[in-house]
Amino acid sequence: MKKQLKTVDIKGKAYVMVNERIAYFRELYPTGTIITELLSSDSGTHLFKATCINDGTIIGTGHASEKDGSTFINKTSALENAETSAVGRALGMCGIGIEASIATAEEVGNAVAQQESPKPSVDITDDLIIKIKDQMKVSHEKGELKDFFFTLAPEVQTLVRGYANDLRSS
Repeated sequence: MKKQLKTVDIKGKAYVMVNERIAYFRELYPTGTIITELLSSDSGTHLFKATCINDGTIIGTGHASEKDGSTFINKTSALENAETSAVGRALGMCGIGIEASIATAEEVGNAVAQQESPKPSVDITDDLIIKIKDQMKVSHEKGELKDFFFTLAPEVQTLVRGYANDLRSS
């Protein structure tokens, strides 16, 4: 009987997170290896290859690329995100966590975020941006910046993303 892996619902479909795929790989192949290789990192786009090996035999390979700044996560972690996605795809090629798709929950979430064009839902004024930045500073001091940021409308997130990153770095 195949193990049921924990999934995340994205737009009505169940996707398996990469960490779930890795944990299951470790159960199936205790001496197995996952090797990642940065194939290129040019003009802010990072391409990774991941290879899953068991007993000296390649059982799955996956590739993924991410662009700096293309999503909130990629603002600071595009390289790491590309590596994780490549691992998830390689594990999918091994047959792990592919109930709905080879794509991982992280990968699909990223794609959805990039494809959905924000529709204006608020009248954005300079005064509003100043108030939001003040609230962001307070939220950051309370350790709640990420939660606050994701309550903002997408077009507002775009305008204040740099400020949020600056706060996180301070």
